[in-house]
Amino acid sequence: MSDSTEDMFKGSQERNLMGHPIGLSICFMTEMWERFSYYGMRTILVLYLVKYHLFSVGKASMIYGTYAGLVYMMPIIGGYMADRYLGSRKAVTYGALLLVVGHSLMAFHGPASIMDGDTVVRNEFYINIFFLAMALIVTGVGFLKANISAIVGKLYGPNDPRRDGGFSIFYMGINLGSLISTILVGYVGEVYGWNYGFSIAGIGMLFGLLVFLWGQKFLDGRAEPSNPAELKEKSPIGISKEYTIYLFGFALVGISWVMLHYDEFVVSLLGVTGIIMLAIILTYGYTKCTKIERERLMVACFLIALQSVFWALFEQQAASLTLLADQQFDRTIFGWEMQASQVQMLNALFIVMFAPVMAWLWVVLAKRKIEPSTPAKFGYAMLIIGIGYIVFSWGMSLDMGTSKSFMWLVFIYFALTLAELFLSPVGLSMVTKLSVSKIVGMVMGTWFLFTALGNNVAGWISALTGSAEHGADSGVLDIVATMDVYSTIGYSSVGVGVIILAMTPILKKKMHGVH
Repeated sequence: MSDSTEDMFKGSQERNLMGHPIGLSICFMTEMWERFSYYGMRTILVLYLVKYHLFSVGKASMIYGTYAGLVYMMPIIGGYMADRYLGSRKAVTYGALLLVVGHSLMAFHGPASIMDGDTVVRNEFYINIFFLAMALIVTGVGFLKANISAIVGKLYGPNDPRRDGGFSIFYMGINLGSLISTILVGYVGEVYGWNYGFSIAGIGMLFGLLVFLWGQKFLDGRAEPSNPAELKEKSPIGISKEYTIYLFGFALVGISWVMLHYDEFVVSLLGVTGIIMLAIILTYGYTKCTKIERERLMVACFLIALQSVFWALFEQQAASLTLLADQQFDRTIFGWEMQASQVQMLNALFIVMFAPVMAWLWVVLAKRKIEPSTPAKFGYAMLIIGIGYIVFSWGMSLDMGTSKSFMWLVFIYFALTLAELFLSPVGLSMVTKLSVSKIVGMVMGTWFLFTALGNNVAGWISALTGSAEHGADSGVLDIVATMDVYSTIGYSSVGVGVIILAMTPILKKKMHGVH
């Protein structure tokens, strides 16, 4: 091995499996099962709220948006706790335990009915159990999501050319779990009962926890606490700092339960918190970092902020796009009728099919020195998803009936997926490459915070597609409003993509050799 090759792999985990650090396989399997549970539950969530609890399109969309926003906001706290105290391994384990309990509670629900023509009566006890389950999931994801991604980054040295490919493989694990759960949980939930679907999602999370506990020995200590002795010190409440953090996690469950009831407040909270976190990161850059480190952090912050636009469009698949599939499209394929929730499997299927191709493509282009830079990939992602919505809204306008061609759904999901492959795995890799090692967990948490903002805005966008009618008909989409909304967000995304591409030369220069 030449000196230049040794420098490329310096700092990477020495034990390999199929050309990548062996720890990647454990992260892959853990995240696969965690995403199985998350996407399985998400697949049927809006349909469950509209069809079982009889919420309006607007209310169901806002509940989903608030939940999804909190899910991706909480990693800012989980990332900090792992960086400062717990280490990634303990944080992931704790998060997984909360997730198992939360998904298990989703299996319990009470009845809802319509009285006097248009008055919906729900069992408030079970509604509160439902919100508690979501609060446990929110907090569990907070401790797990950012930190499992951070572990992947720690398996590779700073100049390891396999890093982007490794994150693409890791991302394929996410979508393999999503693919299996969308097919299975979606079908069981819609055909046999929502509680059975949620139960299967919970079993998947239990598998994820067991895999991670078994595979910790393959991480070679790269996810341990930075100062184990400090965790044993007593906190002001008389117990160890480690157990104090776990109690703090339970307090976060209570806070999340309350916040799930106030969707408008969450939108404001996410926006303000996002600005504060960017300010903290930039302040750290100006006070603790060299000029090169500071400018890299500035690029990371810029791209982190703009990716929220992408997620606002992308996450329509679990909200308005699923309701569209249920109400407006012919889902019969070769004589088999697909459930509306199962349409979401198209995204995961395309990811599993094309993620290895994209991972290979980036390596090939890098060797030929023609790989697009990270900012350029972000710009292309915004263009692709924006054009996808513009064309999709035009396609819907060609047929105003309720049996639209399934091929239009295939088209929009392919556009969503292609854009996702340009941005999401590359974005995770970008955070680990441009961050300072001491705050990588916090910066990763900020990435998920702005993902949260996009998810929350996605619920608000979906709510704009609902019917103005009330009562039993309030779960019906307004197709004309939907087409207008999709055209607007499509053109907006294209505009953001053009801005990013125009700024790419400046951003690339500020990255100082990091591609």
